[in-house]
Amino acid sequence: MLGDLSSQHPQPRLHEPAALSRALGPADFQADSHLVAQALIGATLLVDGVGGRIVETEAYDHEDPASHTFSGPTARNASMFGPPGRAYVYRSYGIHWCLNFVCRETGHGAGVLIRALEPTHGIDVMRERRGLHEERLLCSGPGKLGQALAITHGMNGHRLDRPPFQVFAADDHLEIGIVAGPRIGISKAVDVPWRFGLKGSRYVSRPFR
Repeated sequence: MLGDLSSQHPQPRLHEPAALSRALGPADFQADSHLVAQALIGATLLVDGVGGRIVETEAYDHEDPASHTFSGPTARNASMFGPPGRAYVYRSYGIHWCLNFVCRETGHGAGVLIRALEPTHGIDVMRERRGLHEERLLCSGPGKLGQALAITHGMNGHRLDRPPFQVFAADDHLEIGIVAGPRIGISKAVDVPWRFGLKGSRYVSRPFR
């Protein structure tokens, strides 16, 4: 598992892969999605070496009316039913590719949407892909993040512990705060507080109230 979920930890701003901590594997994603979503705050996500610290996530479960898996398996959502520790990639509004981490046991249908990163690796590459310079805006939303990390549907179903993905646990020596609130851009289960963020981060997609 991703560690003691009652005590979350941060990591300092990182610039070299050598400074990163333990790589996460499938076993780290076998818990309920709302627990994994919290534990991922402060972790580092890299795609072909480009990425940063996860500062915002959203959890979804098959019993959740807002989840893509609520009505059961389809060709579109099949990857979200597992195995855990895989990528579920879908297109939002017909434009943006969004990245989710699959959770729970195979067949359950749960995942965590990666909503925002604090850029730490390959920032110039992200700027070129996004066509802007402001670092704070490079990955401040799931669609922006998908573009900055060059996420494509070809990554759907890929293991998160194999190239092009690398996911590293948050540094467990430093204490951080996690804030929670309702998820964004949904019309069902709108009051469920399964959006999580790094307290005080200026890189989240929208401030927490």
